[in-house]
Amino acid sequence: MNGYGDDDLLTIGAFAARARLSPKALRLYDRLGLLAPAYVDEASGYRYYRTEQTERARLVALLRQLDMPLALIGELVTLAELDGTAAAARLAAYWADVEARIAGQRTLAGYLRGRLSGRSSEMEELYGTFVVETVDVPERVVLTETRHTLADELPAWIGASLGRLETGARECGGVTAAPFVVYHSEVSMESDGPAESCVPVADETAARAWAKAHGRTRETAVRVEPARRLAYTRITKAQVAHPQIIAAFEAVERWLAGQGIEPVGPCREVYFADWDAAGPDDAVCDIAFPIGS
Repeated sequence: MNGYGDDDLLTIGAFAARARLSPKALRLYDRLGLLAPAYVDEASGYRYYRTEQTERARLVALLRQLDMPLALIGELVTLAELDGTAAAARLAAYWADVEARIAGQRTLAGYLRGRLSGRSSEMEELYGTFVVETVDVPERVVLTETRHTLADELPAWIGASLGRLETGARECGGVTAAPFVVYHSEVSMESDGPAESCVPVADETAARAWAKAHGRTRETAVRVEPARRLAYTRITKAQVAHPQIIAAFEAVERWLAGQGIEPVGPCREVYFADWDAAGPDDAVCDIAFPIGS
């Protein structure tokens, strides 16, 4: 049998019993590329396994119970055969991401329960009272990067894109005002915007040259942001997370409705503080809507 003695191989049934799995599960793992048989008889199609594959089979089964993506399971079980410590660290990183997502979903579920039941006082206690004010901002030249992105990729893209634009701004006379992100359409798990990161710069000519040089791989551009009046509420670093930030957007929308005011442009987040240096309770961002003068 393909260089193996009969004593070295187990039928799929015998191996399934040893691994405490079903033959159906083993066929699935083979189809998914997670655990291939040691040998397949060309004439009969029968699958045979080695005893040493038992640990991998059991590990695959356990990892699937964590709802781990198949590609990551394949990566992790292969890594486990080379370096168990590294595999354990990779699993820990995956599970930390899962717990962060679950914590966010738990908070969102609490927000939705309060919203559906109309318990506004409990919502304010949970998220704090959002104070809405207005401010006039002058016309500005902005270096921009635009991307269609879903909500799960948005935070990483905002940080990376603003970093790239701020680097470019240093070649364009420097940053002249707080960076901001404009949402030209909804960004959620079903809608991909687009979103536009913007960094105000001093030198329009230099900015256009920089954008032309760097716009081949990203949607980088320069435009003039007109003078605007913004209705905004200020939030902390902790409140930038979902669903607190949703509540902040809705607070400004309620204020506008109460004043009989319609927005005249897309909503935005204005990041006026050093994100890395800020603590959870430090104000870092304004949630804003452009309104008429």
